[in-house]
Amino acid sequence: MENLITLTTTKHLFLCFSLFYLFFTYLFLALYVISSQSKCLFRSEPFHLIKSSSLFSYPSSYGQHKYAISTSRSTCSSPLNFSDYWDVLKEIQNLSRNAECSTRNVRYMQMQGGGDSFGGNLSSHLRFSFFDHQNDSSEVPCGFLKKFPISDSDKIAMEKCESVVVVSAIFNDHDKIRQPRGLGSQTLENVCFFMFIDDVTLKGLQYHGLISTYSSGYKIGVWRIVKVTKEDLYYNPAMNGVIPKYLVHRLFPNSQFSVWIDAKLQLMVDPLLLIHSLVISENADMAISKHPHFVHTMEEAMATARWKKWWDLNALKMQMETYCENGLQPWSPTKMPYSSDVPDSALILRKHGLRSNLFSCLIFNELEAFNPRDQLAFAFVRDHMNPKLKLNMFQVEVLEQVTVEYRHNLKPSDVSFAKKSSMTTKTIRAQPHLLHQNGSCSSKCQQYLATMWGSHQ
Repeated sequence: MENLITLTTTKHLFLCFSLFYLFFTYLFLALYVISSQSKCLFRSEPFHLIKSSSLFSYPSSYGQHKYAISTSRSTCSSPLNFSDYWDVLKEIQNLSRNAECSTRNVRYMQMQGGGDSFGGNLSSHLRFSFFDHQNDSSEVPCGFLKKFPISDSDKIAMEKCESVVVVSAIFNDHDKIRQPRGLGSQTLENVCFFMFIDDVTLKGLQYHGLISTYSSGYKIGVWRIVKVTKEDLYYNPAMNGVIPKYLVHRLFPNSQFSVWIDAKLQLMVDPLLLIHSLVISENADMAISKHPHFVHTMEEAMATARWKKWWDLNALKMQMETYCENGLQPWSPTKMPYSSDVPDSALILRKHGLRSNLFSCLIFNELEAFNPRDQLAFAFVRDHMNPKLKLNMFQVEVLEQVTVEYRHNLKPSDVSFAKKSSMTTKTIRAQPHLLHQNGSCSSKCQQYLATMWGSHQ
């Protein structure tokens, strides 16, 4: 009997030990995963944070945190080091206070009467003629050849933003408005947050009760909402989003730094820390993430066609042929310090100055000429512009640590627009004459492809 009791006790002890072992093993693994997910981020010391819940209270029907996309990387090879928040705040304040307007201005072509389009619909020859900007007195086309249709009160507020501005846009109710997290206690006094929307998005926000139908000015949490009358701009909502994305220096002429963040992303780190770490400390004009998969422009072009990210394949091929004919080359180590030709442009950080402003103007002109897929024009503009852009292309793992990505809205609010758009944007196949002439391959990108695929002799 005693042996039986002893055996039973031993089994219970063994079972308890096993359970404790499993518990601590899983706890250790959980802690390891959590710690490894933050290896890209190092703060020098804690600082007082604004609670995200205090910024805005969302109705449950809005679902601002639904459909988050998990990241596949838990570590990164280039951790992001942050300086002390208060030191960063003081340094950016001093830089903004001491900035000289003459060092950051490009002279822009001015609107004379009513233009045919917002950007002028310039020919390739004319657009490329502005790439070499050795003469600072020459005027550069940079949009605004038609009036940007916003209210006077919004325009005045934008001109009053003098230090750092964070900009995003939602057109055709494509995304949800999310509040940034990780903001320091003094950030809202030194950083402006502006969200550009159209009438379709406005109706969706009113439907969910986020803003009043009777209000003349809109604000949701940190974001000042700016309504754009898209009927006076481009039919394509994505092209309208390109205006605040790349012409931020013109919309906010007195800002010294800017952060563009796609509305599919939620910012998880204070923008002052990001600007300081990725732009100021790197002595860069612009900071942008490398693409997670592609290095060559043509890889992105092929993916754009394959996944039907742009409906006019004929125009897409013409764009690539134009760039190849005018000197587009695949990426190689000779392009260093540019470490890739393809960015992930969902997050762009800029120091407003001659080089970054010129780049933004030139790439906007290309996007209006062809399509809003900015990754296709990125390397061509960067490699051919003069003076050269000081660019910090950081690892994609950093982007995944400083933001959270969400899926786009699954059901657009404006069903009539969605139906109309689907009827008028059927895929247009590329014409055979673009690649073949008299039975032989005549593609202007043949040399590019041969070099990219490693068959160049």
